Amino acid sequence: MEKKKVTIKDVAKYAQVSPATVSQILNGQAKRFDPKTVARVRQAKEDLGYEANYLARKMVGKQSMMIGILVPDITNPFFNTLVKGIEEVLFQAGFIAILGNGGFDGAKEEQCLFEFAQHGVDGFIIASPSISDKALQTVLTAKKRPYLVLDQKAPDGQSDALLLDDRAGGRLAAEYLAKKGHKKVALVVPKVLPANLKRRMQGFLEYYPEALVLTTEFSKAGGKASVPKLLTTKVSAVFALNDELAFGIYRGLAEHGKKVGSDLSVVGYDNVEMCEYVTPALTTIKQPLTLLGKTAAKLILARLKEPTSAYQQVMLPVELIERASVIQNN
Repeated sequence: MEKKKVTIKDVAKYAQVSPATVSQILNGQAKRFDPKTVARVRQAKEDLGYEANYLARKMVGKQSMMIGILVPDITNPFFNTLVKGIEEVLFQAGFIAILGNGGFDGAKEEQCLFEFAQHGVDGFIIASPSISDKALQTVLTAKKRPYLVLDQKAPDGQSDALLLDDRAGGRLAAEYLAKKGHKKVALVVPKVLPANLKRRMQGFLEYYPEALVLTTEFSKAGGKASVPKLLTTKVSAVFALNDELAFGIYRGLAEHGKKVGSDLSVVGYDNVEMCEYVTPALTTIKQPLTLLGKTAAKLILARLKEPTSAYQQVMLPVELIERASVIQNN
């Protein structure tokens, strides 16, 4: 005979509380209850082997307790840290993060969103520039699925948006190089510029309108590939639009027998952990990556609670972190 499935009522009876109390404690609302009650409910769950029926929960509560996150490149440390911040807040609220790695492929990303929606994902955090506004409208807006666009994706007016002050970041990099006496400078940028990188570039060019602009692939390999061209110029400093490009420039310079700082000063953007471990340590524009992730999670959860409230657009500040990759140019 098949063993009877343990229900939430069984857990409630075992723990001597109401089914509503069990539901709230097991769905991220434990802080509302006395720690002894929480411990008793969780012990009952373990003793009885209770497993939540997420399909039934969705049918009754209209929520799957899942949030889809779409990023373009999970190998980039920027997105590692971002997703960690998102997941931390979601987990505390009883939600599960579902990750889609788009690889800058708009068609693949659209398919990811479609599959997420088919599986009942409650809300979406869009951190990739490749997904089209049309796809968002077709897959999400038309199906009344709330979403949030992050810095990588330009706001479309149909959702909440979380931005970083990238124009100010580009200007901070320019002002710092100018303070260090650099007159001839270069920008290393990807061939396809997302909205946030355009703002970085614009902020920099407002200060250095005649800067040399080199386009390359948006990766460490792309940064490395830009070095031969840089070495044919008279620039004394380069601003890479993210740290991955900067690390590639480090490698390219080393392979040509050159040194960061003494032969070419370098400024990056993001402040990923590796900036402190390369030699010399990389001067960069710091984005509050963990805060960005946590804020994104809080915004999408707030949208789920108040689906008809006015859309929010939040902007977070950036700052320059001075290390050793830029020297004084006399």
